[in-house]
Amino acid sequence: MLKRAGLSEGFGIPSGNVIPLIESMRAGGMRFVLTAHEGSAAFAADVMGRMTGRPGLCIATHGPGATNLTTGVGCAYLDRSPLLAITCNIPTAQLGRRVQMHIPHHDLFAPITKASLELRPGGVATTIAEAVRLALTEPVGPVHLDLPEDVAVAETNETEVEIPPAARLSPASQEALAEAQALIARAKRPIAVIGASAMRMRNPALLRRFVEKHAMPFATTTMAKGLVDEDHKLSLGCIERARRQVQRELLRSADLIIGLGYDTIEVEYEAWIKNVPLLHVDIARADVDASVRVAHEVVGDLDSSLEILATGLSAGGWTQATIAAHRERFQASLRPRTAEFSPHQAIDVVREGLPKDGVLAFDVGAHTHQIGSQWTAHAPRTFLITNGWSSMGFGLPAAIAAKLARPDLPVVAVIGDGCFQMTCGEVAVAKRYGLALPIVVLDDRWLALIKVKQQRRNFALYGTELQEEPYAAPPAHYFGVPAVGARTPDELAVALKTALAASGPTVIEAVVDASHYTETVYD
Repeated sequence: MLKRAGLSEGFGIPSGNVIPLIESMRAGGMRFVLTAHEGSAAFAADVMGRMTGRPGLCIATHGPGATNLTTGVGCAYLDRSPLLAITCNIPTAQLGRRVQMHIPHHDLFAPITKASLELRPGGVATTIAEAVRLALTEPVGPVHLDLPEDVAVAETNETEVEIPPAARLSPASQEALAEAQALIARAKRPIAVIGASAMRMRNPALLRRFVEKHAMPFATTTMAKGLVDEDHKLSLGCIERARRQVQRELLRSADLIIGLGYDTIEVEYEAWIKNVPLLHVDIARADVDASVRVAHEVVGDLDSSLEILATGLSAGGWTQATIAAHRERFQASLRPRTAEFSPHQAIDVVREGLPKDGVLAFDVGAHTHQIGSQWTAHAPRTFLITNGWSSMGFGLPAAIAAKLARPDLPVVAVIGDGCFQMTCGEVAVAKRYGLALPIVVLDDRWLALIKVKQQRRNFALYGTELQEEPYAAPPAHYFGVPAVGARTPDELAVALKTALAASGPTVIEAVVDASHYTETVYD
């Protein structure tokens, strides 16, 4: 049934009650990817779902395996990624008893999944079919399946069943669309802000058609970067990351903000919109504070809405010179002059060394803000970040999953040293599968984002230093994966080029002076 749903692999860690499932995967031709931690398995499954449009699969044992899995499952829930999470459990006769490692799995997963379902004899096929349908129905997300050990080894007389298609959202009403068209036609300085719901459009080219039709500048949230090529002359870049005040200034000069697929799970409208009227176009109603001036809402299937809204009249008064000048000012503000090798220089080196169709996966920290604003994304599914769940530990397993899903594309992971300490064991997974994966670690010896926040509050720097002594040369390898150092942009460029052409992963320790974060990350 999993293969019928288009799944080709699952990520996880085995135990005694998991191995019957793993054996069936081996016999049935599904790859089991052994990870170093169950949380990483779920992060990888999340990204597999994003890259393929089919549910990713992660697998864990009961008790501590299940609790470890929940961090990544929560990511799929708030980042809206299709996923199946299978926990193998104790025999059904022992469920509910006080036995080793046992906790109620359904209570554990209920708050972070669309459903938590039991796999039982006679109902396995229909339960999996329903789980896949739920995972792929908007808003897409994770579904938990619990598999007791006795069920896993039982003979079955079930046959496969067809998987029903995901439920399609209804189109927005013609009246709602007509009112939206009228608002757009009257606006003199409208700005579109594209959000995470648009990542799941069947035809994301409609977004470009919309902004071009109305000659409308557009910005994006972090996760929506690349849905329209950010080299586009109408692109303003990312909102609410580094140098966010520069973006807010222009956004607040608009006379209409049009949220296209804007999911407030990334950032609430009230954080930046101020008094500008809002036209909200999404699959769900806007979740806003009472201070937001909601002029109108269009709720329904996004593709259908954009097909209509990419027609009609517009009176936009933006000039190309204004847009270009803003973009130039914004990008310049992200790159202050520095005496030492800085994070913004390292990010530019990686962007220049990675082809336009290459995939970037990165983690959570101060560098997240810098990358979100600074990086130019050219295509959908090439910019992988968690911004609904926003968990450290995402970047490296995300990069591994992206490379497994698209071995034809170059993939780079950029993570902080704190994130590397959390997930460094996953480099062995990349090695095991021979993935040409550069892992660029931005080493600044601190949890830099928290350090900046401590400084802004005039707190002492306490509990955030990762390493007291100065950096020396990196070790020869991590778990057999070669490690090289980079202290300058040129050294990083050479190391990255070599790593992209390698037959396996490479850890590149880029030692950076992150002092400019206090200027760029929180302005």
